[in-house]
Amino acid sequence: MIVLRPLIPACLAVLALLAGCSSAARERDVFEVARFEQDQVTGVAVSKSGRVFVSFPRWHDNHRVSVAEVLPDGSFVPWPDAPWNSWREGDPVRPDCFVCVQSVLVDASDRVWVLDPGSPRMGGVLPGAAKLVQFDLKSGAMRRAYAFTDVAAPARSYLNDLRLDVARNLAFITDSGLGALVVLDLKSGAARRVLSDNPSTKADPSVILMNAGRELRMASGPMAGRVPQVHADGIALDQKNGWVYYQALTSRTLYRVPGAALADPALTPDSLASKVEHLGPTCATDGMEIDSRGNIYFSDFENDAVKVRTPDGQMHTLVQSPLLSWPDSFAIGPAPGGGARGWLYLTCAQIHLTDWFMGPGNMPSTPYRVFRTGLFDR
Repeated sequence: MIVLRPLIPACLAVLALLAGCSSAARERDVFEVARFEQDQVTGVAVSKSGRVFVSFPRWHDNHRVSVAEVLPDGSFVPWPDAPWNSWREGDPVRPDCFVCVQSVLVDASDRVWVLDPGSPRMGGVLPGAAKLVQFDLKSGAMRRAYAFTDVAAPARSYLNDLRLDVARNLAFITDSGLGALVVLDLKSGAARRVLSDNPSTKADPSVILMNAGRELRMASGPMAGRVPQVHADGIALDQKNGWVYYQALTSRTLYRVPGAALADPALTPDSLASKVEHLGPTCATDGMEIDSRGNIYFSDFENDAVKVRTPDGQMHTLVQSPLLSWPDSFAIGPAPGGGARGWLYLTCAQIHLTDWFMGPGNMPSTPYRVFRTGLFDR
């Protein structure tokens, strides 16, 4: 069982009350699962037995590990082993090494998947680096690797997050660099870019991201002073009803499309676009997840919060706290003791406090963290 450090519920209650949150949000406990002093965590995945895996993108200096397993004492070790995590900038790209891992996933069949967009510091995809790798949960052995060509992962793409449709044997992946969805046939290995010219996968240029009253503008380089335009990012798959939900990070609008439509290579771009549904306003979000009741969770990084959209389209605050510093990705894992509903795990990447927005040499002074909290229960 993971060693957890409970936060102070009373403090959370006061903060939530001040933010106008619901009673359910005010009374909810949040627990720290792991902390990383210098390793910026983005992805999280949890197995059916409660094993926790995390991923660390190669975005800044001092990067040490790409994928790790969190141990019961809160420490972490490279996963599946050190050699897979041994690549360093300047090394030749190898198929058996991670380059710049963004996401990790444990699917409904308890298989571990690692998505590597292959773009260190988001500087462009290195030839042969973009890949999706499947590992055996128990042994850590690689089962299959899917290499993306420049057709599926162009040089300026950044494959960001994924969901697995086990029934159809497909992976659905967002591209936040150029704006598109990638559909990967896990049997044949063929990958298709779809909705690459559709507004639903693109950043909204009218949106100016905020945090603590501050506009989030790039601090240096050719983008200095400009609002980042981050395209399709968060994604969630409703296994029960077959919908794929997604949203650009620089946006506050949610979309969905039938998984069956994405799975059909015979559909023309216009036919597929006609099946996209605009679901209205949400919040700016980095990661998304959906539970068995159809509640969709959003990492509301502008407000240090987790929001939830119920099946009737209503938005609620699940939890809010300054400790949720840029909540990023989600995973749903089992509740200790075998509870029926399980727990929501989330990472906090503190992206707004990095040198991208704070200027060269400025990085977060507090640890990056993984938390867990209860699922929405109304």
